[in-house]
Amino acid sequence: MFLVTAAAFAYPADLAVLRNGNSIRHERRQVVGAVTRLYLNDTATGYIEIPTNEIERFEVDTAPPALKPQAPPPVRVSQFQQPVTVMTPPSVRPQAIAPQPVLDRASLGKLVNGAGERHQIDPDFINSVIRAESGFNSRAVSKKGAQGLMQLMPGTASQLGVTNSFDPNANVEAGTKYLRELLEKYNFDVAKALAAYNAGPHRVEQYRGVPPYYETRAYIARIIRDFNRQKLAENPSLGAKPGKKSHKPSNTRTNPSAATSPPQAGTRASR
Repeated sequence: MFLVTAAAFAYPADLAVLRNGNSIRHERRQVVGAVTRLYLNDTATGYIEIPTNEIERFEVDTAPPALKPQAPPPVRVSQFQQPVTVMTPPSVRPQAIAPQPVLDRASLGKLVNGAGERHQIDPDFINSVIRAESGFNSRAVSKKGAQGLMQLMPGTASQLGVTNSFDPNANVEAGTKYLRELLEKYNFDVAKALAAYNAGPHRVEQYRGVPPYYETRAYIARIIRDFNRQKLAENPSLGAKPGKKSHKPSNTRTNPSAATSPPQAGTRASR
């Protein structure tokens, strides 16, 4: 029998600081098995689930809450006058971007499957990158300014034609396209492609391979380990025979197991 142990906490407006540097604001949280459920609002359905071991700590969010726009007061008119419509001049109307909805995993799965099919990358591999980059939080922002599910830097997003990195569809499409370009650039060497995605292609060129950054090497190992875990869960027979090679991301000539050696200590990546 499978037992789920849940512990609820009621600390409003907290920040969950992830190991990859991102932070997620939430109203309350709940530990369910191996994941922590972060409730983004006061409803029971607005939440995301993050593997508990990917959360470094919790902090109190000291930022003031966003002010809700107030409706203008009604205009009183005489019964002998025609109705008056008060409109804000276009020149002073505030420009706002509509908040993107939090996708459930089924909807996100459709986005990932579509992007994987278009760019010929195994969707499980894309999911592993998203898990390492943002923990499936479409509103994630890193300390260095990377945004969205696949943590696109503003310059990279602009080059890929993305105007709103918090749009899950645009973010996953552009991030997958960029990942495919890096795989082709490095002759489908997964370790180098992931290193370039994390630390930048210039660092891979500088060191003629994976740079000696602990953060980058741990990032590569984490993604490949997660990808292999997904494949073993789908097909346990892959791990039945000793010495059997790990599953390769479909439609790419990659070998994820080539970068699964323990990351070596070094300086931190600049991304």
